[in-house]
Amino acid sequence: MKFELLLTCLLFSAITAQAAALDEAVPVIKIALVKQSTSHPFTVAYVPDYKRYYIADGGLGPLLDGNSIAVSKSEIHTYGAKGEYINSVQGGLDNRSIYFNPNENELETITYNVSSGAGFTPEVGIFALELDNSGNLTRQHAEKASFNPAFGDAGAMPSYDRSTNGYYSKQSRSNKVFFVQLDKREPVKEILLDLKTAGVQFDDITDNYIAYTDIPGEELAVLDVDHKAVLLFNLKGQFTGRSKLPAQLKLHAQNHYSGMGYANGLFFVYNQNEGEFGTYYGFKVSDQAVNQ
Repeated sequence: MKFELLLTCLLFSAITAQAAALDEAVPVIKIALVKQSTSHPFTVAYVPDYKRYYIADGGLGPLLDGNSIAVSKSEIHTYGAKGEYINSVQGGLDNRSIYFNPNENELETITYNVSSGAGFTPEVGIFALELDNSGNLTRQHAEKASFNPAFGDAGAMPSYDRSTNGYYSKQSRSNKVFFVQLDKREPVKEILLDLKTAGVQFDDITDNYIAYTDIPGEELAVLDVDHKAVLLFNLKGQFTGRSKLPAQLKLHAQNHYSGMGYANGLFFVYNQNEGEFGTYYGFKVSDQAVNQ
């Protein structure tokens, strides 16, 4: 039994040690937006049951409509597995992070000010978005969790970790990442990204977004806007690799705050100057990333 346990540990160590960032990020999918964003295009989700990508707009806070209900005009846009446009739906929420929760088999979104850092506003928190039998959004949503100060910054764009049912929330203008469990009102732990080893400053990278990749040893990923690369870190904050983006990809100040995402094993980056309304590229940045 001891030998079998040792062998298992060695095999696991060998597998995780092999995980490595690709020197050059590999473009896998291109999604040319066919409808203008209602404000800013934020993150991307992928629902495997329907093989569809969902791109969430944000930046429009909830306003009272004629029925005295607070709704946001921000839309969510749906695209097929090859990037073909399907439809757009006003979901009524000021989205920041959209993701698929395989534990609940739900498409979920996190709103602006989930932490209540900017004071209390209506329709903030984490919501499950209803899909019909074809994978179309129905405009209906249900609250999963209300505001929680553990997320830190009002502009946080947290990423979901299915293995722990927790969230990673990067703090603005810093190397600080909070790990959050919804039953706690304070961060469970704080991770400091080793930006010095990565050769960057905090203002080179994305301000409030960090991706959770689910890849052992490369769990956290951020976009290095100034040097056109995706940087990978482990859960201790140690720098573990860099994957360069194509030199011709145009990145702008907007990419520090929006136009990113991680879905279906791909890191998404928005090029606002390509096409009429901009284009998202999904890149494979690690040799261990799996996409369908």
